[in-house]
Amino acid sequence: MHAITIPEPGGPEALVWAEVPDPVPGEGEVLVEVTASAVNRADIMQRQGYYDPPPGAPAYPGLECAGRIAALGPGVSDWNVGDEVCALLGGGGYAEKVAVPAGQLLPLPGGIGVKEAAALPEVVCTVWSNVFMVAHLRPGETLLVHGGSSGIGTMAIQLAKALGARVAVTAGTKEKLERCAELGADILINYREQDFVAEIKEATGGAGADVILDNMGAKYLDRNVQALAVNGRLAIIGMQGGTKGELNIGALLAKRGAVSATSLRARPAREKAAIVAAVREHVWPLFADGHLRPVVDREMPMREAAAAHRVVEESGHIGKVLLVTA
Repeated sequence: MHAITIPEPGGPEALVWAEVPDPVPGEGEVLVEVTASAVNRADIMQRQGYYDPPPGAPAYPGLECAGRIAALGPGVSDWNVGDEVCALLGGGGYAEKVAVPAGQLLPLPGGIGVKEAAALPEVVCTVWSNVFMVAHLRPGETLLVHGGSSGIGTMAIQLAKALGARVAVTAGTKEKLERCAELGADILINYREQDFVAEIKEATGGAGADVILDNMGAKYLDRNVQALAVNGRLAIIGMQGGTKGELNIGALLAKRGAVSATSLRARPAREKAAIVAAVREHVWPLFADGHLRPVVDREMPMREAAAAHRVVEESGHIGKVLLVTA
């Protein structure tokens, strides 16, 4: 088979479409023929040499995929050869085939095609695990999403709205904010022109956000605490704004606030399987009901992954950029 390899870390040109050995499904795994994968920030970090795959994961980038089951490994009985699926991966999505633990597979949600489904596993599992399983967003509360037009952001808007929350977003252009509004965002904040702390306070009558989903890390840490409501929860899922920040414990205590920081890729298989099972139970029906849709900016051939990485690094996209094998 062919896969996107990284002979040496570097810029987008470091991604090389090369012939590699076919994967063989082990105990409890299935072999998926990949129709599409999607570009995530973690893939860019891996290409740059900053984010190695967890032990046992394929060396190729790609944290999600969709396709058809080509073979079953020993001990797998809940799936069949030929089933169309999407999957959460530790790596290996940028390839024609990938071996996946059966617990990380999902059927295609109602009304969603196999290519579009590749845009879903990483973002849905990230949003559900952080916003709902950890931060416990409730109906009637306010969620602030940084990077509202990203793949994570576009799903967080839709899911929070579907479950009865009010949603505020930050984004850097009028076009991106307009797209967020179309998806259901109630409060639109241009971070290049507005102070998100002041804007969220004004929009909530001084209360602040009950939950903040943050992809920036250190750069926003202090202001995120300022923007929290009393009993607010800050969920950090990225480090685009740096890794080391100063936390004002006094301000956090005054808010009776909580800060969590999680990554999905490095979790043990049993934890990933639990998140995938919760997504299948609680989120997948919302696709069939029409409340949720994947947001895909464009499809590009997988062999052109370097060009796709440039698109994502330039932040000119809205939603997900897909890599298709056909």
